[in-house]
Amino acid sequence: MKHYKLTGNQLTATDGRFYWNADAGAWVPSVTTVLDAFPKPYALIQWMKEVGAKADDVIVAAGKRGTSVHNMTESYDRGEDVSLINEAGHLNCSLEEWAMFERYVEFIKTVGPLWSEIETQYIGREYAGTVDRIGYVPGIGHCIVDIKTSNGVWDTYWLQLAAYHALVRAQRDADKHAIQAVCILWLNAKTRGPGRGGAIQGAGWQLLTMNVGPELTAQMDTFRAVQHLWNAGKDFAKAPRETVYTVRHRKE
Repeated sequence: MKHYKLTGNQLTATDGRFYWNADAGAWVPSVTTVLDAFPKPYALIQWMKEVGAKADDVIVAAGKRGTSVHNMTESYDRGEDVSLINEAGHLNCSLEEWAMFERYVEFIKTVGPLWSEIETQYIGREYAGTVDRIGYVPGIGHCIVDIKTSNGVWDTYWLQLAAYHALVRAQRDADKHAIQAVCILWLNAKTRGPGRGGAIQGAGWQLLTMNVGPELTAQMDTFRAVQHLWNAGKDFAKAPRETVYTVRHRKE
């Protein structure tokens, strides 16, 4: 259940937008891939027109930044050492990425969540995704938490979490705690310090929450509508590009 399928001595991989569902014997799109069909905001379309060819470079750079921060937070939560500088004295990441990672560390030390799952893949018959964190967050309860490093919190983030919640609810063991909320841990927030009225935040980070209930159900209804558009659109519902590798070689 990964971005690849293994058949004998051959491994078939995709570009990461699809997951292999071994039970169904088919590739299924990631949640974020399905959300490509969500209508683009007018402001984003205008920005892409103004930036032109550089827009792709900006988007790719933002994706690399998010991946770097996610990798550091995962290593940290698994008890590994995470260092800004390597043995050669060079930076392991950009200072912007390190600042976001340190905000994550502050969140962990300040709030004290207890993670039961870290970077877990959930794969259904229609779509799949990697859930950043599942666990108990004091003051909220058992949550699905998605880590974001973007400049803003976009509507599609809640659609993504609604889809994740549906996957988790369908596949998680019955003896595990029921999910009470879904959360976005925003590590690029404009906050200046601790919040008031029970808000969970610090300088540059913020935990945004949506309880499981009617509001989340409405988000899932919207995701289903977007999924319908993705399935109907010839530009979206494409078969994944496959690359085949030989798993092992031995010189005769």
